[in-house]
Amino acid sequence: MGILSWIVFGLIAGAVAKFLHPGNDPGGFLVTIIIGVLGAVVGGFIASMLGMGTVDGFNLGSLGIAILGAILLLFLYRKLRG
Repeated sequence: MGILSWIVFGLIAGAVAKFLHPGNDPGGFLVTIIIGVLGAVVGGFIASMLGMGTVDGFNLGSLGIAILGAILLLFLYRKLRG
């Protein structure tokens, strides 16, 4: 995927993750993209280690993995922030 695809993918994954895991989170548009892209990386790493697949394109499976990774990042952020 190109950089523009990662940005759009990150925005979608981050927005869905924030919708599914609501709370007092940082940021706006850019932070949502960053959370989504990092969620895709973290989710892809964990999913590949568990043998579930990877984030390898703009498809529903990759989106699901990215959303789960973004939710994990939001959860960890809230726990570390206190």
